[in-house]
Amino acid sequence: MGHREDLLAGAKRCLYEKGYMRTTARDIVAASGTNLGSIGYHYGSKDALMQQALLESMEEWGNELSAALVDAVGAESAPLERFEAIWTRVIDLMESHRMMWAANFEILAHLDDLPEIHKVLAAAQDEGRSGLASVFLGLPEKGNEHLIGTVGALCQALLVGVVSQWMFAPESAPTGRDLAEGMRVLMGGNRAAG
Repeated sequence: MGHREDLLAGAKRCLYEKGYMRTTARDIVAASGTNLGSIGYHYGSKDALMQQALLESMEEWGNELSAALVDAVGAESAPLERFEAIWTRVIDLMESHRMMWAANFEILAHLDDLPEIHKVLAAAQDEGRSGLASVFLGLPEKGNEHLIGTVGALCQALLVGVVSQWMFAPESAPTGRDLAEGMRVLMGGNRAAG
C-alpha cells in the first residue's frame, strides 16, 4: 500500500477508535505510519481525509448489506415476510459496524460546524434511500423514482430509529420480527400470537 491508502486505513481505524471529532492529524499519522505532510499532499486536509474515511465506511456497510440481502427471501414471499427477513439482516449487520454508526451520530451533533460533511452526508442519504427502497421493493430505480423515493424515506427513517435504539439498549431494541409485527398491526392486519 502507498501513503494514500495507508492514510485512509489509518483514518478509518481512528474513526472507529476515537470518533470523528476527536481524531487529530497526529492520530492518523500514528495509525497509518505516514507523516503529517502526506495528509495535505494526498487529501488536502485532515477533514477531507476523515470525510473520505466515513464515506468509505458507510459504503462498506452498504456493500455488506447488499451482499447479505441477496436472496434474503424469494420473490414469491409475502411482503411482510420479506420485510421481516430484510430487517433481520440489517440488524445483524449493525454490530459489525457499530463504530461507523456511532461516528454518524456524533457528526449529527456538529453538522452546523461541518458544512462540507453536511453536503456529503445529505447526498449519501439520498443514495442510501434509493438503495434501501430498491432492496425492499425488488424494483429497479429507473422508472420507479416516486415509489423509490417514498419507500426509501420510510426505510431511512426506520433505519436511523432502529440504529439509535440498538446503540442505546441493544437488549431491548426491536428485531426484524418486531418491526414486521408492528407494521402488520399498523396496517390493520391480525396480530400474531405471542
